[in-house]
Amino acid sequence: MDYAWGIRGMDSRVARYALENHAIDHVDPDTPYAELWIGTHARGPSKLATGESLRDSIGGDLPFLFKVLSAGKALSIQAHPDKQTAKRLNKDQPESYGDANHKPEMAIALTPFEAMCGFRRLEEVAFLLKKHPEFANCISQEAKLAVFLASSPRSQKTALQKMFESFMSCPKELSERNLKFLLLRLQTEQSQMHPHPHDEPAWERKCSRAILRLAQQFPGDPGAMSPLFLNYMLIAPGESFFMAANEPHAYVAGEIIECMACSDNVVRAGLTPKFKDVDNLVSMLTYTMGGPSIETGAPMLGDPRILRYTPPVPEFEVMMIHIDPGDEMTLPHPGVPAVLLIVEGSGQVDHEVVRPGRTFYWPEGPLLLKVAESRRGPLKLALAHANMHIDNPTAVLRDQTGHSHLTNTECPPSPSPSAGTLPYMGLTPTRQRTPISSHHVKMEELQLGGVDTTLYLPDTD
Repeated sequence: MDYAWGIRGMDSRVARYALENHAIDHVDPDTPYAELWIGTHARGPSKLATGESLRDSIGGDLPFLFKVLSAGKALSIQAHPDKQTAKRLNKDQPESYGDANHKPEMAIALTPFEAMCGFRRLEEVAFLLKKHPEFANCISQEAKLAVFLASSPRSQKTALQKMFESFMSCPKELSERNLKFLLLRLQTEQSQMHPHPHDEPAWERKCSRAILRLAQQFPGDPGAMSPLFLNYMLIAPGESFFMAANEPHAYVAGEIIECMACSDNVVRAGLTPKFKDVDNLVSMLTYTMGGPSIETGAPMLGDPRILRYTPPVPEFEVMMIHIDPGDEMTLPHPGVPAVLLIVEGSGQVDHEVVRPGRTFYWPEGPLLLKVAESRRGPLKLALAHANMHIDNPTAVLRDQTGHSHLTNTECPPSPSPSAGTLPYMGLTPTRQRTPISSHHVKMEELQLGGVDTTLYLPDTD
């Protein structure tokens, strides 16, 4: 399968990480490398260096799937089903929906990252319908009337659904013709010949340029008009957002760490040559308004070097750890199976020299992290495990009017560490390590099972 949205060659973090892990033997400069999977999902299971599967080592499945994504161009307009919908889709269409689990997910930016997430507020959609007649031509009169007249939260939700359903069911010939007219007009307005290039607000200009960019990546796909009804966001490195089930989104460009419930279910509707399940997508969406809350994590264990990213779901949470040259840290075990990814820099993990892309399975026991004073930059790590702070999330859920619900972000301590050993993910033999705080830590390299390129990829976006 062709994952043309990945970043090509060594410019892709996925390619560099996969090469470091020996998941691939070489990097083709012309091949897009899109996703790296860490976990026990059947489509891309990780293994220990001994050949034992990570699933067998744990004694079951991890409740989450940990990924690195390198997006060179937009992924499909999509949403992930809740558990009830996932069970139905898996039963009715097992060839397209291979498991019965939901797939809430959290993204943490490693580079500046662009994404479309959630529906715009209805007043913005109404304004854009008036400003862009080509977009309005793709919407039925009934749906436009609902958008312009909606006042209560319930009527606004109904209007959004009518607008989206009307756009997605617009005859192909009509939508393609109006897309051409829209592109011709926007190209003229955004060119240097435009007499007043700064007259329109920045968000409108950004929306127009996003349409031109998407149309260039997906010629003739009416999904290029999706910035007219989806929020277009730019996320800075270290910032994160949470996407609950049944929320529309499309990642556009950049690199992220992504953690989600262990599922591969994707319901697509545009910007993709793959199967588009428009009817199911239209019926399953919540039609909330406004984009997701952008979070920067909360300090953990009273230590600003550890930032906790906790969603309001039980399957996962992520810690981002930063250790400067000359520093060291003994990290207590969270009390549940965990995986660790070296994101940037080099240093020592329990006296083992590590580089970006190296990954660990951490079953129990404390872990010593250290960076020599002679190093020129910090060591950055990402740690994922089941959610131990679900009562104290850093991410938010929105109700159907788009309002956010967020508890305080004061961080309780992690569970006390327990004695045990730590396998490391890669291909080197198992070796016994130096004792740390009376705990012996063993590390085994892990073979990562899901490196998505145009040559081998699990069927997911």
